[in-house]
Amino acid sequence: MPSIDVILHLSPDECLAHYEGRVANVRTRSVDGRWVVFPSDAIRRVVGKNGVHGVFRLEFSAQGRFTSIHPLSYR
Repeated sequence: MPSIDVILHLSPDECLAHYEGRVANVRTRSVDGRWVVFPSDAIRRVVGKNGVHGVFRLEFSAQGRFTSIHPLSYR
């Protein structure tokens, strides 16, 4: 399964915009500097009271569709 590690820093207000559907996708950088875009629904699995902060592994199907997100470290 293909994967990419990304760095996320989203405030609680930014997470709320994603949760409410005002923002459809998250755009961030991978640890190797590439831009990555994935569905906002993914962060619902990792959001906390302080938002989302840390390094996460995104996994994709062989067809390139998002399948899961896992925390690697929190800051």
